[in-house]
Amino acid sequence: MEKKDFSSVLSAVQAAALNDEVNLTCDRIEALAGGHGMVNMALFSVADVIVEELQKGQSLEVKFSNARKLPVDEIMKKAIEAAKAAGADGANAALIVAGMMYLAGSAAQVGVPAGNRKLGATARMLAGVDRSGVAAIPTTKMNSKVSAFPAVLAIYEAIRNGELSPVDGKNIPPFVGGAIYGHSALGEDYVWPALAKRGAEIGTKAMLDAMHGIGIGGNAFQAAILGSAAILEIIHPDAEVPEECGTYGRTSSVYLVGKAAAETAGLPPKLHMRITGEEYDTAHVVGDAGLILKDIGAPSVIGMMAFAEIFACFQERICGGSGGAHNPPLGHMTGYTVCAVKALQAGMDPDEIGRAIVNDRSTDVVSPYPAAFSIYAVAKKAAELHNGPVTRLLTDATLPYVTRLIYQKAARTYEGLGQGKTLGQIVKELDDERVSDAERYGARYWKKLAGRDVTVKYLKIENAARRSAKLVQKYLAFDPLITVEVTEGEKHVVLEHFTDQVIPKVCLGEAPELAWAVAIAAPITSELVLSGNMILNVVIPAAVVAVLGYAPIDEAAAEAEKAAYITAGIPGCKAAAKKTAKLACKIYDTLSIEGDIW
Repeated sequence: MEKKDFSSVLSAVQAAALNDEVNLTCDRIEALAGGHGMVNMALFSVADVIVEELQKGQSLEVKFSNARKLPVDEIMKKAIEAAKAAGADGANAALIVAGMMYLAGSAAQVGVPAGNRKLGATARMLAGVDRSGVAAIPTTKMNSKVSAFPAVLAIYEAIRNGELSPVDGKNIPPFVGGAIYGHSALGEDYVWPALAKRGAEIGTKAMLDAMHGIGIGGNAFQAAILGSAAILEIIHPDAEVPEECGTYGRTSSVYLVGKAAAETAGLPPKLHMRITGEEYDTAHVVGDAGLILKDIGAPSVIGMMAFAEIFACFQERICGGSGGAHNPPLGHMTGYTVCAVKALQAGMDPDEIGRAIVNDRSTDVVSPYPAAFSIYAVAKKAAELHNGPVTRLLTDATLPYVTRLIYQKAARTYEGLGQGKTLGQIVKELDDERVSDAERYGARYWKKLAGRDVTVKYLKIENAARRSAKLVQKYLAFDPLITVEVTEGEKHVVLEHFTDQVIPKVCLGEAPELAWAVAIAAPITSELVLSGNMILNVVIPAAVVAVLGYAPIDEAAAEAEKAAYITAGIPGCKAAAKKTAKLACKIYDTLSIEGDIW
């Protein structure tokens, strides 16, 4: 067989691979660009619009102004249109824009009473959607999900039982209302503070109980903001608070709601923006997010998932998969759009921001290589919808790392073939390294997060732990058969049938002594099971083999997928490998033409 120069092979394979990011992942990111399944790309479009408007000198300020429209209304309208173009429906577009605008610096509420403006209500009206009750708003999908109905129900039960207000309405004399109630001692010092505190506590606890009641661990932040929304639907959200609770004119009952909800949920008192380090009062964030939800309309589960990812921008990991321990499916990857907006607002250089984002994500996850790729793939696809400053920043920041990955895997394949290895052997070695990387970086993650010295070693990773269907037998993600060894100090355990037996036993209360080990191994195992988010271990070796002529395209793709016991965890690898290999061969053939090709 003719010896082919590696540089020409590499050029062909890299060009083919980077031509279409869709072929580098099994996650359906082409569908995501239309809003099918999730609307994360709408966040990229909205972030782009916000920065573009700021660069034009526009203001995001929501003012208490005796005017029909404010300049910020036009920015929000453009952002909502961009979100809809990216697949979000009206209610979800309104929610995404309100959340992004809030963290970019727009006030959640201004003014009282006439001319009062609220960010959520403004977004809803600009999006042209109806308001709904808070009871209809769902949580994100946490495998299962619940609506805010439990919070609303619990609060109204407390109201009927006389447990919220220190004042019984039967005792209020005639004509005591309006300003002498709502903007005086009765409302501001007695009624609203009591309703805010007790209502937020009851609503938040009800949400946590509801999440736990359907067998999910739940999310404290979502419980707090939905609990807040439920009581803010009832009380005067613009009322002033007692002087000991906040500055007059700057602190409304929304803050008291947020404070009580955050404390009930166990959230940290302060939050910090990734990259910029800007500090936020958790009480304000929770209360304001609840106020937005109270006014926003009826977002769907995927809208709430996008909303949660907006708040993944905080170092404290209060919600969302964008900043989580493992790399999630690509429909979640959005949190760094907020960080990019904030850093650009702070005047940081785009290249500096990009480096900081890649460093932040790659050092705060159990597997750094797919982390950079995940941001790249979604940003690159999002650029087709709105190619703005945030999308370009994230693409430019991550492209060098993705290119390096492609180069390394192509070189390994080229060298391995020269050593007489088969394609299957090479791909298996690459997947073995994916496991060892997760073990090594997983230990680093736990050291950084909690100062814990742990060791995690996978002794068995196979398919079909408890099912016999053909799909399950072929693909890891649907029913993994895993044995993992976990060590922390003097504690050591080997967990056989980790996902199909050990985890259920611990969660059913049958093996509480293993909970410590399950918690350590869980994010690392999730990383491996979700490895279909980056399939370079299949696509690149198959393309190299096809270009070199070691095997026909179809055979190379099939052999690579079969050997990728980790990367090919869900369907899609073979088709993606075939497309990339076919294009790589065309490019190589064109590169090989001597002289004037025309």
